Amino acid sequence: MSLALFTLILLLGAFCAGMLGALTGLGGGVVLIPLITLGFGYDIRYAIGTSLIASIATSSGAAAAYIKEGITNIRIGMFLEIATTSGAIIGAAVAILIPTHFVAMLFGLVLLFSAVMTLRKQEEHIAVNSPFAAKLKMGGTYPSKQGMVSYGVRNVFGGYLIMTLAGILSGILGIGSGAVKVVAMDIMMRVPFKVSTTTSNFMVGVTTAAGAVVYLQRGYIQPGLALPAIIGVLLGAMAGSKILMNAQVKWLRILFSIVIGLMAFEMIYNGITHKL
Repeated sequence: MSLALFTLILLLGAFCAGMLGALTGLGGGVVLIPLITLGFGYDIRYAIGTSLIASIATSSGAAAAYIKEGITNIRIGMFLEIATTSGAIIGAAVAILIPTHFVAMLFGLVLLFSAVMTLRKQEEHIAVNSPFAAKLKMGGTYPSKQGMVSYGVRNVFGGYLIMTLAGILSGILGIGSGAVKVVAMDIMMRVPFKVSTTTSNFMVGVTTAAGAVVYLQRGYIQPGLALPAIIGVLLGAMAGSKILMNAQVKWLRILFSIVIGLMAFEMIYNGITHKL
């Protein structure tokens, strides 16, 4: 394969990853890692390193637009980032003790359950904060076609625990865990779906930054892979952020469930075949 064709395919794949990441709150690794490992034959550590860099780019490209539009809940994101960061430290510490293929299979089962729960959920949001969420002033508003919509937050402690799990998975597997973050906010804390995905986008960049530094130090981030991935992901994330503004929550839920369902099967397969 020529260098020009390689770069073009990687750019297009990264564009799709960025758009998908912006719409679903995922980091984009679900597209990039299979493309780089299965499509180009690279070692999975180089794919993860590129995916981590791309996740930062996705987060940066989409988060700025979502914050400007008033959809992202920065207060929730910063609070839960404490959980994911502490979890990532725990995950990095225990990563050498737990077989990663076992964690991958467990993660895949959790994602399958999350996909089903996301499709079954009918009520979009609650209007009133729980007492603890009220003290932390976590509720907010977001723009819609019908005007500004107010929402409340509940089950903060449960959401914090799931976010800690998301951080542990990030530390062990080197992923952004955007799927777990969206599920924690959407199902556990009852945050509206659009707010959950955009806040997850905001958080993924922070969570993956630490992991990216480790992969950079170990030489698993190559400029020839990272540069086209960053450019493609940034363009895709900006396009996805425009689409999300007018997208219907029902279709976003279906898209999210399909993506994390595919990710779940991939994780379980990689776990069974010991590729992780």
